Amino acid sequence: MPVLMPEPKGTLLGQSTVYGDSYDPTLIQPIPRSLGRDAIGDHHFRGTDIWRLYELSWLAPNGLPQTAVGEIFVPASTHSIVESKSLKLYAGSFAMTTVASLEEVEKRMEEDLGARIGEGVRVKLSPAEKWAGNVTPLPGTCLETLPEAASHEFRAAEADALVLRLGADPAETGEKIWSTRIFRSLCPVTGQPDYAAVVVRIRGRGPAPMALLDYLVSYRRHRGFHEQCVEQIFHDLRAAFSPEMLEVYAAFTRRGGIDINPFRSTERDLPASILREIRQ
Repeated sequence: MPVLMPEPKGTLLGQSTVYGDSYDPTLIQPIPRSLGRDAIGDHHFRGTDIWRLYELSWLAPNGLPQTAVGEIFVPASTHSIVESKSLKLYAGSFAMTTVASLEEVEKRMEEDLGARIGEGVRVKLSPAEKWAGNVTPLPGTCLETLPEAASHEFRAAEADALVLRLGADPAETGEKIWSTRIFRSLCPVTGQPDYAAVVVRIRGRGPAPMALLDYLVSYRRHRGFHEQCVEQIFHDLRAAFSPEMLEVYAAFTRRGGIDINPFRSTERDLPASILREIRQ
């Protein structure tokens, strides 16, 4: 059955906004994770949301602007996520603020975010001229390039786990990695489309490749935040197949100078390597 996430109330998304340039941590707007998890009916998730900020600047004590790329690691155990536009406004509020060092900006951001969304948030800033930012090839087999994808009939609707079916050989229980670049969902507030690459790593019982692609394609009209979409995929695969190990990792394209990369796993809190897809 489709699972619809309730629309969060009182967010800044889609509203006209004044972009301030003086440090203001009150701009950070938390959204309870329970909003999406209640809709799924599952609150048991392990992993991390990895946010990258490409538009972050402040002033050195002599007035010279400093520019950095920020990586924010938010444990799945925090009580809230950050509303993305509020994070953009918060990051922008450093623009005309004098800060002694990059480390001081990191410290402030960790404290501010931790105070509003929960403990364990980690911030890593890299000077723009030193940030490697290497694009990472998607691991595994790309589902939409499989020969059968060209003749398979897809019926995109609202996210529907009923299309999932077991692989042709249930005895084949080795590890498989599937990926796709054609994932799309909708913002639950504005209805704007969000695009992503998605990687599914599974060991044990798992779906037939075209059934998995069918399922991921069915999100094209689903309204949910990035984190909720990944958690619903993880929940549905876990419920359908009870695999020995499962990981779902999504790399969403950036909006407003921010990209969001939720990772959920049965085994660990961080992925073995940080993914950066070519469209990010």
